[in-house]
Amino acid sequence: MNTTSIVPVMDKLIIYQIFTRLFGNQNTTNRPNGTRDENGVGKLNDINDEALRSIKRLGTSHIWYTGVIEHATQTDYSAFGIRPDDPAVVKGRAGSPYAVKDYYDIDPDLAVDVPNRMAEFEALIERTHVHGLKAIIDFVPNHVARQYASDTKPSGVIDLGENDDTSVRFAPNNNFYYLPGETFVGPDASRYAQDRGSVPALHEFPAKVTGSGSITATPDINDWYETVKLNYGYNIFDGSLNFNPVPATWNQMLDVLLFWAKKGVDGFRCDMAHLVPVEFWKWAISRVKQQYPRLIFIAEIYDPGLYRSFIFDGGFDYLYDKVGLYDAVRALMEGHGSCYELTRVWQQQSGDYAQHMLRFLETHDEQRIASRFFTNDPWAAVPGMTLSATMHNGPYLLYFGQEVGVRAEGVEGFSGDDGRTTIFDYWGLPDWQGWINNGRYDGSGLTDDQQKLRAFYQQLNHLVNCSDAIQNGYFYDLQYANDNGQSTGYDAHQLYSYLRYTDRQKLLIVCNFSATTTYETSVRIPQHAFGVMGLEPTKTYTLTDMFLTDTEFETVGQEGMSLSLPPRGVLILEIK
Repeated sequence: MNTTSIVPVMDKLIIYQIFTRLFGNQNTTNRPNGTRDENGVGKLNDINDEALRSIKRLGTSHIWYTGVIEHATQTDYSAFGIRPDDPAVVKGRAGSPYAVKDYYDIDPDLAVDVPNRMAEFEALIERTHVHGLKAIIDFVPNHVARQYASDTKPSGVIDLGENDDTSVRFAPNNNFYYLPGETFVGPDASRYAQDRGSVPALHEFPAKVTGSGSITATPDINDWYETVKLNYGYNIFDGSLNFNPVPATWNQMLDVLLFWAKKGVDGFRCDMAHLVPVEFWKWAISRVKQQYPRLIFIAEIYDPGLYRSFIFDGGFDYLYDKVGLYDAVRALMEGHGSCYELTRVWQQQSGDYAQHMLRFLETHDEQRIASRFFTNDPWAAVPGMTLSATMHNGPYLLYFGQEVGVRAEGVEGFSGDDGRTTIFDYWGLPDWQGWINNGRYDGSGLTDDQQKLRAFYQQLNHLVNCSDAIQNGYFYDLQYANDNGQSTGYDAHQLYSYLRYTDRQKLLIVCNFSATTTYETSVRIPQHAFGVMGLEPTKTYTLTDMFLTDTEFETVGQEGMSLSLPPRGVLILEIK
């Protein structure tokens, strides 16, 4: 029931995700389905020195700039030489950042001076580095916008689909999959006719297979109908693999990765990575790292059965720990989970590669903690975030606004009232404005409760950054030594206790996930745990909370630790 995790070879990262279009927007008109000019849009230049300084002070090491590559949109930029998109195949007025329209360009929405949008991005990367932060951007390899066409591709680059044989469903060197003889028909396309103006309607013949892999010319409204799937040599029609010789898409995607690496980005968060063959990742990541050995790759992945191959064969540095720790912690936060599930997750899904798993409680895909769809209380994050940050050596992520309790309420447009901050619409976040404070990013407009919440996240980050045991230590699960009545008052469904330790530091961490119960309990450390930590169980030790309380007490090791944990309370006790 215990494990000693592999000591990591990379630093423990703290990633701060910025949804770039929303982060700096100070316009809170918030007309549902409003235009860019009505509702405003954040710019790359809004992420100024003050913003970066505040993010650095929060304790983060990396910023993930989400949605910076040009994607399909209902906003017309044809005056700048950018081909407009049929609104019938764009989700929301702003459009999804995961319907990439040009792999070699920056989204014009984000630029103050549209013709100089790439220079504004390059300046942001330089500013980020000046503040001691590293920059991550999205790489969206599985699918592109239905009207993908690169206006800015470098000389000599062959555009996607340019050399495709559209008369066949599949060919190894085709970039797309086709449905010969069929014409694409989007869901409810007629409703966009009045919004189209002079923009011509999309005529896609033959129809391409949709980004989700749906083999149909008439995808559903709930499908990824605005995208088409890229072909990496896997024949979706018969299941055959065609990787030798290397398919054309492999080389084209490697060019894209190297293009952005040359711009100075420090990593890629790879969208829906598990829908792209692991053979491609092994080939591409190794080649990128030959030139940029410190660049990191993060996989959005939802299939635990692929975790090992994507790390050890594919070469990913980190994988999403969504189907695992996030799901288990969320259930606990909502009051219907059990801490036994936390033990199951590390034992069965990430025990010997825990340092490769990226933990989080919010991203752009997930519901906000403070929304009524999750806990309705941002403080419910205290035990879950503490555990996500300290349980293992791997990195963790904060989504902008999480640290001040952004709620994401109401219908924004294409995005409904679902507890998520929209990624499809032009919008301003009212409960984020107090931190922006007219571009000062000093939080002077936050409520007292928001200030305290942000202080919790900052204190947690700084604790992680300064703790040898959390940064580099081994992990030891204490549940087995305390459940089933072994320790008085210990509820193993609501309490989770574990050790993190190195030669230089020993920590006992206890989290109470109950929203209502104060536990007066004891936590027993078994003799085996004392042995692996190099401590004598018969000695007297001083335990001091390094985190949220002033708790300090002495105890003989083998007698256990008598503790009081209030609802959603946590203790990070240093053993000396």
